Amino acid sequence: MASTVTSKTSKNSMTSKNSTASARPGYGRLLRTRGAWTFLLPGFAARQPFAMLTISIVLLVQHTTGSYGAAGAAAAVTGVSMALFAPYSGRLADRYGQRAVLIPGVLLHALSGLTLTSLALLDAPLWAVFAAAVPTGASVPQVGPMVRARWGVKLKDSPLMTTAAAFESVTDELTFVVGPLLATALCTAVDPAAGLVTEASLTLIGGLLFAAQKSTQPSVGGGSGHARVEHASALRIPGVRVLIVTFLGIGSVFGGMQVSLAAFTESIGEPGLNGVLYGVFAAGNMLSGVVCGAIAWKAAPQRRLVVGYTALALAASGLWAAHSVPVLAGLGLLVGMCIAPALITGYTLVEGLVPAGARTEAFTWLTGAVALGQAAAVTVAGQLEDRFRDGAGFLVPMGGTVLALATLLALRSRLAGRAQGRTVARGVGHRVPVAVD
Repeated sequence: MASTVTSKTSKNSMTSKNSTASARPGYGRLLRTRGAWTFLLPGFAARQPFAMLTISIVLLVQHTTGSYGAAGAAAAVTGVSMALFAPYSGRLADRYGQRAVLIPGVLLHALSGLTLTSLALLDAPLWAVFAAAVPTGASVPQVGPMVRARWGVKLKDSPLMTTAAAFESVTDELTFVVGPLLATALCTAVDPAAGLVTEASLTLIGGLLFAAQKSTQPSVGGGSGHARVEHASALRIPGVRVLIVTFLGIGSVFGGMQVSLAAFTESIGEPGLNGVLYGVFAAGNMLSGVVCGAIAWKAAPQRRLVVGYTALALAASGLWAAHSVPVLAGLGLLVGMCIAPALITGYTLVEGLVPAGARTEAFTWLTGAVALGQAAAVTVAGQLEDRFRDGAGFLVPMGGTVLALATLLALRSRLAGRAQGRTVARGVGHRVPVAVD
């Protein structure tokens, strides 16, 4: 009798373990989500050009002017414009639907990008190039935040949300492996304008394909349905503001690396290595993102963000001392590996801080913060390389991450999510139950 009970207990235990294992969040289970592939494939195509934009502008303008400072400034105008307009694009998408915002956006972006290219090739005054850079940046389609918002609709409070955040980070970084390599190859082997022309074309085609996927886009207002939803800004939530500062620091790494790697490879007579070195950096980001999403984390996301960001600041602080290709490749790989955990955790925290009806806007604030940090870093790094050379531009990632880390440490308490069942009403104008990661 006792053995029978023991046997049943053992079987029940094994069944429970098998059930837990099968229910464990993972990429396989995530990708089996019904309808996911209908927006994932066109979403990947539509976001690919974003990784080509800055480096294509830098290489084109540097070719036509001979100045990294001018090239960095042109790219910075694009980045600042995107950072300022992206949150409004996200807010409009929350209010009127993604398709309504995306279609006119990709048309404007393709037109303005081709205009910028023509002005640069015609040796137009820099102010004219800068003027064309404003609509080019303002109209960058916010496909990444839109895909993340669609995951939020599909998964709601599922434990797969963290896996989805990791998957999206990996997808972003895959574009940053392929994009710079493709843009550099086109600009150096085909024509200095080929990178921007390709970027504009891919944005138009990919964006229209993504916009055509109407069935998976979030309903207007986050699907609250019954009550009237007031569309107040997600920026009014304190935790979102803290995340914006941390993402500004991440942007400083992207921008500083792009200009400084280009200057370094040119100084050693191997400009073609620029895309390779940046690809190594992005590959480290992508690989760590894969691992980060596969781990069942027990530590709170706030703590993970602090630990990961500290590692990022330490790794970025060593870049300026690297003066050889192997050392720079190794450090770039390490820096990249530290970025993905910070990005993934930051996007995951949004799920607990912001109601569904304002998440696209919140995601675009973070994306815009990366672009703004990148724009500032491109400008400063370009000036440092023009004046001092010898890797001076690598001081920018160090300074940006250290300052952001200090802010994060001082204000980390504002990242605490709401308790389960409590409503998030502050700063958003409506009450929606939000689960904490």
